[in-house]
Amino acid sequence: MSLAQDLIKVNNLQLAAKLVSDQVVLGLHNSKRSGTGAEFEQYRHYRPGDDPKSIDWKLFARTEKHQVRESATESTLTINFIIDLSGSMNYTENSVSRLYFAKILLASFAYLGFKQNDEMNLFALKNGKLELLASQGKQSFQKILYGLENAKAEGNLSFETVNFPEFQSKNKELIIFASDFFQTDNEFYELINRWARPGKQMLLYQILGEKEVNFDWEGVIKYKDLETGKSLELSPEETKNAYLKSFKGYLENLENELKIENVHFYRCQLNDPIAEVLKNSLKKLKWS
Repeated sequence: MSLAQDLIKVNNLQLAAKLVSDQVVLGLHNSKRSGTGAEFEQYRHYRPGDDPKSIDWKLFARTEKHQVRESATESTLTINFIIDLSGSMNYTENSVSRLYFAKILLASFAYLGFKQNDEMNLFALKNGKLELLASQGKQSFQKILYGLENAKAEGNLSFETVNFPEFQSKNKELIIFASDFFQTDNEFYELINRWARPGKQMLLYQILGEKEVNFDWEGVIKYKDLETGKSLELSPEETKNAYLKSFKGYLENLENELKIENVHFYRCQLNDPIAEVLKNSLKKLKWS
């Protein structure tokens, strides 16, 4: 059960997150790095430069293979989740809103982080402001769930004069950002550029609807701007070619703009299985 339509029926964000994360084979990251601790984790082949004392000589006596015992030490990774709460996140197809899809996606990611003891924060971008919805520490996962469950999308996303120093540190961290990435000029490009730092990775999810991408509509349609409230009635036949050309150009331009070092852009649709989205996007992360 990983389609958003099915997960809506669960009517429980925590359970939905668990159902999705349980389907994900890959973990968020190796939160337990190989080291020289007391807790044994795995074997690997001996490499030149390894301490000979780390070889399991009893295993060598049985197999004649030089295997090094690895142990685990805790990670110090901080994960900052960001959810776009502008009005366009209310866009809905087949009873699944972009906002709810984003909530399940981030909650599932947070569940993986919770299982691996990562430090986690949840932020919202709304009306040009950055709001902290849940902070790291005790019960951070429950706080994130509460913040997501109560998050409502409205208004526009204008942040051209905001610097957001919270994400300009040099600490090792992972930023997970869920949005439609609809912009008037280059707001998102400029914002992500401000956040990009060595040792920091960003995973950006652009969530779109299938009809939104393919312009698969029939009859006269009333188009409503979910951020400004303005509406317009048009025939799909009159506007389809121009729309597809313009929208395709926008998507290609956005993707090219966000080709920044350590920034990983992932586009998904509301009809995509969320577990598959999570698994495929995790492959983009590269941790040293």
